[in-house]
Amino acid sequence: MTEKPTRIMLKISGEMLGGEQGHGIDPTAIELIAEEIASVHHAGYEVAVVIGGGNIFRGSQVGKLKMDRAAADYMGMLATCINGLALQEVIENKCQLRTRVMTAIHMPELAEPYIRRKALKHLMERRVVIFAGGTGNPLFTTDTAASLRAREIGADIIYKATKVDGIYDCDPKHHAHAIKYDELTYLDVLSKNLQVMDATAIAMCMDVNMPIKVFKLAEKGSVLQAIQNTSVGTTVR
Repeated sequence: MTEKPTRIMLKISGEMLGGEQGHGIDPTAIELIAEEIASVHHAGYEVAVVIGGGNIFRGSQVGKLKMDRAAADYMGMLATCINGLALQEVIENKCQLRTRVMTAIHMPELAEPYIRRKALKHLMERRVVIFAGGTGNPLFTTDTAASLRAREIGADIIYKATKVDGIYDCDPKHHAHAIKYDELTYLDVLSKNLQVMDATAIAMCMDVNMPIKVFKLAEKGSVLQAIQNTSVGTTVR
């Protein structure tokens, strides 16, 4: 490691907090995620987290509920705030680390408003920073929020934790012949429609050559393995 710790962005979907069922907040799942974040922090990395809200509500449910898309997206943003506060409590109480939840939606009684300079200060003071509320705007995903915040705070790389061990040419859960990629370019992801992240998120990373690594978070040590072992997961660069 260099004298200055590497700054990483960890993107966690809401479904990861839901455990096997994928909805609600599963105590075992959120404790594993908190412990993984703590292990990365103790290894000397500066850690920022963007969290999704799909375990509680997804903006894409608008079609089924016949809701206005913007209203549904705002509900999804609020779900990410619930997850962010829950993760903060577990990290602080179980792992004894200092954290800050920063939201793109103004709710000062619950969390700090997102201010870039304050976020940078928290990271430099060795706090784990959890970004909630997406970008604060409807029609953007939390993947886009991760790319945006990663660029704003000068992260070196985005690690996207999933339930699959990398990027495949088709869904490995339904296709036994699915082929895993070790490395891809941004244009590969877009042209092959691999849906690693939405096109806006990929374009934002491509603009500054920020790598994205997709890996499986399933057991203790998964995140450090993804950071320190080049053979783990799939890297988009």
